[in-house]
Amino acid sequence: MLLPLLLLIAQDQASVAPKAGPVLRDAERARAAAEKAAAAAPAGEPPRFTKCMDLATGNPSAAIDDAVKWRGENGGMFARQCLAVAYANQARWESAASAFEEAAGEAENARDGARAATYWTQAGNAWLAAKNPAKARAGFNAALASGQLTGLALGEAYLDRARAAVASGENAGARADIDVAIAKAGDDPLAWLLSATLARRMHDLPRAQKDIAEAVKRAGDDASVQLEAGNIAAAAGDEAAARTAWNKVVTAAPGSPQASAARAALAQFDPPPAP
Repeated sequence: MLLPLLLLIAQDQASVAPKAGPVLRDAERARAAAEKAAAAAPAGEPPRFTKCMDLATGNPSAAIDDAVKWRGENGGMFARQCLAVAYANQARWESAASAFEEAAGEAENARDGARAATYWTQAGNAWLAAKNPAKARAGFNAALASGQLTGLALGEAYLDRARAAVASGENAGARADIDVAIAKAGDDPLAWLLSATLARRMHDLPRAQKDIAEAVKRAGDDASVQLEAGNIAAAAGDEAAARTAWNKVVTAAPGSPQASAARAALAQFDPPPAP
């Protein structure tokens, strides 16, 4: 009885951009990447960079004017980075992505491979927020191909490329990237959540149950994590666990898209109205 409704929830889980607790995706993750760029204060930046980045955070419109002018004065990658961050803070994701791509190109021309890789990653996140997974994947491919990413940054790039693959419906292609992400960025609850969701869709329930348990350890209050925990419990035929998880979603984030999906799932347990 659970399966038809479970399929509906799986579609919702893939399409919405949740934010509850530490799980960040799409616009939230892209904004976080842009804010990280704003706070980075990279060595060797010109004095104008700090002023522009302060504006990008506090007054994005003014920052755009300043960055466009600076770009025309051979501001290079720093002017484009500031412009991208300002666009991101206005949720103008396509413009932000294009500006990050331009910054990456400038960094490559300056033989600054480390910054180029970071800019490509930020461009990919912005393209995901703009709902363009094909361009997002190209950005992550460029970042990974650079050979400049290591440690956590490398793991997060693999996770982001897996997100782009899932958004394109390429679940099988996402699995290899997710496995690398878990090995290198296993503290990120999104890695475990996405891995569990992929495993369920690929009919690997033991893997799904194992990975959702890891996501719950790291982000048990997150609505997306509990929604998927309910999905996996339902797929395993565990009605009690599914009810418990979906009720947690409704309690934790009552106005969220995840709560709407959870309520729809819980409604299947209600008795039919009297004739």
